[in-house]
Amino acid sequence: MRVFVTGATGHLGSALVPELQRHGHQAVGLARSDASAARLAGWGAEVVRGDLDDLDTLRAAADAADGVVHLAFRHDAMEAGDLTGAADSDLAAVRAIADVLAGTGKPFLGTSGTGLLAGAGLDRPGTEDDTLPGGYRIDAENLVVDLAAKQIRSSVVRLPIVHGPLDTGFIRSLIGFARRNGFSAYVGSGTNRWSSVHTLDAARLYRLALESAPAGARLHAVHDGGVEFRQIAEALGRGLGLPARSISKDQAPEYVGYLAHFVTIDNPTTATRTRELLDWEPTEIGLLEDLAQSHYFG
Repeated sequence: MRVFVTGATGHLGSALVPELQRHGHQAVGLARSDASAARLAGWGAEVVRGDLDDLDTLRAAADAADGVVHLAFRHDAMEAGDLTGAADSDLAAVRAIADVLAGTGKPFLGTSGTGLLAGAGLDRPGTEDDTLPGGYRIDAENLVVDLAAKQIRSSVVRLPIVHGPLDTGFIRSLIGFARRNGFSAYVGSGTNRWSSVHTLDAARLYRLALESAPAGARLHAVHDGGVEFRQIAEALGRGLGLPARSISKDQAPEYVGYLAHFVTIDNPTTATRTRELLDWEPTEIGLLEDLAQSHYFG
Protein backbone atom coordinates (compact mmCIF):
# COMPACT_ATOMS: atom_id res chain seq x y z
CA MET A 1 0.00 0.00 0.00
CA ARG A 2 1.28 3.48 -0.87
CA VAL A 3 0.63 5.50 2.30
CA PHE A 4 0.77 9.27 2.58
CA VAL A 5 1.79 10.33 6.10
CA THR A 6 1.60 13.86 7.47
CA GLY A 7 3.87 14.54 10.43
CA ALA A 8 6.12 11.84 9.01
CA THR A 9 9.30 12.97 10.79
CA GLY A 10 7.68 13.97 14.07
CA HIS A 11 7.70 11.93 17.25
CA LEU A 12 5.23 9.25 16.17
CA GLY A 13 5.91 9.52 12.45
CA SER A 14 9.57 8.67 13.09
CA ALA A 15 8.39 5.28 14.33
CA LEU A 16 5.46 4.79 11.96
CA VAL A 17 7.32 5.33 8.68
CA PRO A 18 9.90 2.58 9.40
CA GLU A 19 7.06 0.37 10.72
CA LEU A 20 5.19 0.76 7.43
CA GLN A 21 8.31 0.11 5.37
CA ARG A 22 9.13 -3.06 7.32
CA HIS A 23 5.68 -4.46 6.61
CA GLY A 24 5.74 -4.00 2.85
CA HIS A 25 4.11 -0.60 2.52
CA GLN A 26 5.59 2.38 0.69
CA ALA A 27 5.53 5.46 2.89
CA VAL A 28 5.20 8.92 1.35
CA GLY A 29 6.03 11.60 3.90
CA LEU A 30 5.21 15.30 4.05
CA ALA A 31 8.40 17.30 4.70
CA ARG A 32 8.65 21.00 5.54
CA SER A 33 12.45 21.22 5.52
CA ASP A 34 15.53 19.83 3.81
CA ALA A 35 16.44 18.02 7.03
CA SER A 36 13.05 16.29 7.20
CA ALA A 37 13.27 15.35 3.53
CA ALA A 38 16.70 13.82 4.08
CA ARG A 39 15.46 11.77 7.04
CA LEU A 40 12.58 10.38 5.01
CA ALA A 41 14.84 9.52 2.10
CA GLY A 42 17.18 7.75 4.51
CA TRP A 43 14.32 5.52 5.61
CA GLY A 44 13.53 4.68 1.99
CA ALA A 45 10.36 6.77 1.95
CA GLU A 46 9.16 9.06 -0.81
CA VAL A 47 9.12 12.78 -0.06
CA VAL A 48 6.43 15.38 -0.65
CA ARG A 49 7.57 18.92 0.12
CA GLY A 50 5.04 21.16 1.85
CA ASP A 51 3.40 21.84 5.18
CA LEU A 52 0.07 21.31 6.88
CA ASP A 53 -1.38 24.58 5.57
CA ASP A 54 -0.55 23.76 1.93
CA LEU A 55 -3.96 22.25 1.20
CA ASP A 56 -3.42 21.71 -2.53
CA THR A 57 -0.32 19.64 -1.76
CA LEU A 58 -2.28 17.58 0.78
CA ARG A 59 -5.02 16.91 -1.77
CA ALA A 60 -2.59 15.86 -4.49
CA ALA A 61 -0.58 13.55 -2.21
CA ALA A 62 -3.71 11.96 -0.75
CA ASP A 63 -5.19 11.46 -4.21
CA ALA A 64 -2.03 9.63 -5.36
CA ALA A 65 -1.95 7.35 -2.30
CA ASP A 66 -3.72 4.12 -1.41
CA GLY A 67 -4.25 5.35 2.14
CA VAL A 68 -3.53 8.33 4.40
CA VAL A 69 -2.34 8.66 8.00
CA HIS A 70 -2.73 12.17 9.40
CA LEU A 71 -0.36 12.73 12.33
CA ALA A 72 0.68 16.35 11.88
CA PHE A 73 -0.56 19.03 14.25
CA ARG A 74 0.61 22.58 14.73
CA HIS A 75 2.25 22.11 18.11
CA ASP A 76 4.07 25.40 17.66
CA ALA A 77 0.74 27.22 17.71
CA MET A 78 -0.47 25.18 20.67
CA GLU A 79 2.67 25.94 22.68
CA ALA A 80 2.21 29.63 21.88
CA GLY A 81 -1.30 29.44 23.33
CA ASP A 82 -3.12 29.55 20.00
CA LEU A 83 -5.25 26.44 20.49
CA THR A 84 -7.91 27.72 18.13
CA GLY A 85 -5.42 28.28 15.32
CA ALA A 86 -3.89 24.83 15.78
CA ALA A 87 -7.29 23.13 15.76
CA ASP A 88 -8.53 25.11 12.76
CA SER A 89 -5.44 24.14 10.75
CA ASP A 90 -6.00 20.48 11.65
CA LEU A 91 -9.66 20.63 10.63
CA ALA A 92 -8.82 22.27 7.30
CA ALA A 93 -6.25 19.55 6.56
CA VAL A 94 -8.79 16.80 7.30
CA ARG A 95 -11.31 18.42 4.97
CA ALA A 96 -8.75 18.77 2.17
CA ILE A 97 -7.77 15.10 2.39
CA ALA A 98 -11.43 14.03 2.56
CA ASP A 99 -12.14 15.98 -0.64
CA VAL A 100 -10.12 13.53 -2.73
CA LEU A 101 -10.78 10.31 -0.78
CA ALA A 102 -14.57 10.46 -0.91
CA GLY A 103 -16.04 7.47 -2.73
CA THR A 104 -12.74 5.58 -2.95
CA GLY A 105 -13.01 3.19 0.01
CA LYS A 106 -9.40 4.04 0.89
CA PRO A 107 -8.29 4.05 4.54
CA PHE A 108 -7.85 7.39 6.27
CA LEU A 109 -6.55 7.52 9.85
CA GLY A 110 -6.97 10.69 11.85
CA THR A 111 -5.43 11.48 15.21
CA SER A 112 -7.08 12.70 18.38
CA GLY A 113 -6.38 12.43 22.11
CA THR A 114 -7.79 10.45 25.00
CA GLY A 115 -7.35 13.60 27.07
CA LEU A 116 -10.40 15.08 25.38
CA LEU A 117 -12.53 12.66 27.39
CA ALA A 118 -11.43 14.38 30.58
CA GLY A 119 -14.06 16.99 29.77
CA ALA A 120 -16.85 14.44 29.44
CA GLY A 121 -17.59 14.26 33.16
CA LEU A 122 -17.16 10.49 33.32
CA ASP A 123 -17.02 8.69 36.65
CA ARG A 124 -15.15 5.73 35.14
CA PRO A 125 -12.29 5.16 32.69
CA GLY A 126 -13.03 6.45 29.20
CA THR A 127 -13.71 3.98 26.41
CA GLU A 128 -13.80 4.02 22.62
CA ASP A 129 -17.59 4.42 22.81
CA ASP A 130 -17.37 7.75 24.62
CA THR A 131 -17.87 10.75 22.36
CA LEU A 132 -18.29 14.50 22.64
CA PRO A 133 -20.43 16.75 20.42
CA GLY A 134 -17.68 19.22 19.53
CA GLY A 135 -14.82 21.42 20.65
CA TYR A 136 -11.03 21.62 20.51
CA ARG A 137 -9.78 18.76 18.28
CA ILE A 138 -13.11 17.00 18.78
CA ASP A 139 -14.55 18.59 15.63
CA ALA A 140 -11.79 17.00 13.55
CA GLU A 141 -12.22 13.63 15.27
CA ASN A 142 -15.96 13.62 14.61
CA LEU A 143 -15.45 14.67 11.00
CA VAL A 144 -13.03 11.80 10.33
CA VAL A 145 -15.43 9.27 11.84
CA ASP A 146 -18.35 10.70 9.83
CA LEU A 147 -16.38 10.29 6.61
CA ALA A 148 -17.31 6.60 6.72
CA ALA A 149 -20.63 7.72 5.23
CA LYS A 150 -18.72 9.02 2.20
CA GLN A 151 -17.19 5.63 1.37
CA ILE A 152 -13.89 6.30 3.09
CA ARG A 153 -12.57 3.63 5.48
CA SER A 154 -11.95 6.30 8.07
CA SER A 155 -10.95 5.80 11.68
CA VAL A 156 -9.41 7.82 14.50
CA VAL A 157 -6.64 6.85 16.88
CA ARG A 158 -6.93 8.60 20.23
CA LEU A 159 -3.47 9.01 21.70
CA PRO A 160 -2.66 9.31 25.40
CA ILE A 161 0.77 10.53 26.53
CA VAL A 162 3.23 8.93 24.10
CA HIS A 163 6.67 8.19 25.53
CA GLY A 164 9.98 6.65 24.47
CA PRO A 165 13.41 7.61 23.12
CA LEU A 166 11.84 9.43 20.15
CA ASP A 167 9.67 11.60 22.41
CA THR A 168 9.54 15.32 21.63
CA GLY A 169 6.26 16.02 23.44
CA PHE A 170 4.80 16.67 26.86
CA ILE A 171 7.34 14.67 28.88
CA ARG A 172 10.23 16.55 27.27
CA SER A 173 8.48 19.82 28.03
CA LEU A 174 7.94 18.83 31.67
CA ILE A 175 11.65 18.04 31.95
CA GLY A 176 12.48 21.47 30.55
CA PHE A 177 10.16 23.20 32.99
CA ALA A 178 11.56 21.20 35.93
CA ARG A 179 15.13 22.17 35.02
CA ARG A 180 14.11 25.81 34.80
CA ASN A 181 12.19 25.75 38.07
CA GLY A 182 14.61 23.64 40.08
CA PHE A 183 11.86 21.18 40.98
CA SER A 184 9.38 18.84 39.31
CA ALA A 185 5.85 20.19 39.75
CA TYR A 186 2.49 18.54 40.26
CA VAL A 187 -0.78 20.28 41.09
CA GLY A 188 -2.45 19.76 44.46
CA SER A 189 -2.28 16.15 45.61
CA GLY A 190 -1.24 15.00 42.12
CA THR A 191 -3.68 12.10 42.20
CA ASN A 192 -5.09 12.95 38.76
CA ARG A 193 -4.20 10.26 36.24
CA TRP A 194 -2.61 10.22 32.78
CA SER A 195 -2.95 7.28 30.42
CA SER A 196 0.07 6.49 28.25
CA VAL A 197 1.64 4.33 25.54
CA HIS A 198 5.13 3.71 24.15
CA THR A 199 5.86 5.20 20.73
CA LEU A 200 6.58 1.82 19.13
CA ASP A 201 3.34 0.29 20.39
CA ALA A 202 1.39 3.29 19.08
CA ALA A 203 3.07 3.03 15.67
CA ARG A 204 2.14 -0.62 15.43
CA LEU A 205 -1.49 0.22 16.20
CA TYR A 206 -1.58 2.80 13.42
CA ARG A 207 -0.21 0.24 10.97
CA LEU A 208 -2.78 -2.36 12.03
CA ALA A 209 -5.58 0.19 11.78
CA LEU A 210 -4.45 1.25 8.33
CA GLU A 211 -4.59 -2.37 7.22
CA SER A 212 -7.86 -3.49 8.76
CA ALA A 213 -9.75 -1.04 11.00
CA PRO A 214 -13.44 -0.86 10.07
CA ALA A 215 -14.90 2.39 8.81
CA GLY A 216 -16.00 4.76 11.54
CA ALA A 217 -13.91 3.21 14.31
CA ARG A 218 -12.55 5.11 17.28
CA LEU A 219 -9.42 3.44 18.63
CA HIS A 220 -7.48 3.88 21.87
CA ALA A 221 -3.69 3.53 21.80
CA VAL A 222 -3.53 2.93 25.56
CA HIS A 223 -1.10 0.76 27.52
CA ASP A 224 -1.04 2.27 31.02
CA GLY A 225 -4.65 3.14 31.75
CA GLY A 226 -3.98 5.66 34.50
CA VAL A 227 -0.71 6.73 36.15
CA GLU A 228 -1.01 9.31 38.93
CA PHE A 229 0.61 12.56 37.90
CA ARG A 230 2.46 12.83 41.19
CA GLN A 231 4.23 9.56 40.34
CA ILE A 232 5.22 11.02 36.98
CA ALA A 233 6.54 14.20 38.60
CA GLU A 234 8.48 12.19 41.18
CA ALA A 235 10.00 9.98 38.46
CA LEU A 236 11.08 13.08 36.54
CA GLY A 237 12.55 14.52 39.73
CA ARG A 238 14.57 11.37 40.38
CA GLY A 239 15.92 11.41 36.84
CA LEU A 240 16.93 15.04 37.15
CA GLY A 241 18.16 14.90 40.74
CA LEU A 242 15.49 17.43 41.74
CA PRO A 243 12.69 17.37 44.31
CA ALA A 244 9.05 16.97 43.34
CA ARG A 245 6.83 19.72 44.72
CA SER A 246 3.12 20.48 44.86
CA ILE A 247 1.89 23.74 43.39
CA SER A 248 -1.58 25.26 43.28
CA LYS A 249 -3.70 25.32 40.15
CA ASP A 250 -3.29 29.09 39.99
CA GLN A 251 0.51 28.68 39.98
CA ALA A 252 0.52 26.15 37.14
CA PRO A 253 0.89 28.68 34.27
CA GLU A 254 3.99 30.11 35.98
CA TYR A 255 5.69 26.76 36.48
CA VAL A 256 4.51 24.58 33.57
CA GLY A 257 3.51 27.15 30.94
CA TYR A 258 1.29 25.85 28.15
CA LEU A 259 0.84 22.56 30.03
CA ALA A 260 -1.02 24.27 32.90
CA HIS A 261 -4.34 22.72 31.90
CA PHE A 262 -2.96 19.35 30.86
CA VAL A 263 -1.18 18.65 34.17
CA THR A 264 -4.51 18.87 36.01
CA ILE A 265 -6.65 16.58 33.87
CA ASP A 266 -7.80 13.21 35.18
CA ASN A 267 -7.81 10.90 32.16
CA PRO A 268 -7.97 7.17 32.98
CA THR A 269 -8.85 5.26 29.78
CA THR A 270 -9.11 1.71 28.51
CA ALA A 271 -8.36 0.07 25.16
CA THR A 272 -10.28 -3.17 25.55
CA ARG A 273 -12.23 -2.88 22.32
CA THR A 274 -9.20 -1.73 20.32
CA ARG A 275 -7.12 -4.69 21.52
CA GLU A 276 -9.86 -7.13 20.59
CA LEU A 277 -10.70 -5.50 17.27
CA LEU A 278 -7.15 -5.34 15.89
CA ASP A 279 -5.41 -8.02 17.97
CA TRP A 280 -3.14 -5.30 19.32
CA GLU A 281 -1.23 -5.93 22.52
CA PRO A 282 1.37 -3.43 23.81
CA THR A 283 4.77 -5.09 24.29
CA GLU A 284 7.02 -2.15 25.21
CA ILE A 285 7.72 -0.86 28.73
CA GLY A 286 5.27 1.36 30.58
CA LEU A 287 5.63 5.04 31.35
CA LEU A 288 7.16 4.89 34.83
CA GLU A 289 9.65 2.23 33.79
CA ASP A 290 10.56 4.33 30.76
CA LEU A 291 11.12 7.37 32.98
CA ALA A 292 13.71 5.34 34.86
CA GLN A 293 15.77 5.05 31.65
CA SER A 294 18.66 7.35 30.91
CA HIS A 295 17.48 8.53 27.50
CA TYR A 296 15.18 11.19 28.95
CA PHE A 297 17.91 12.81 31.06
CA GLY A 298 21.14 12.54 29.08
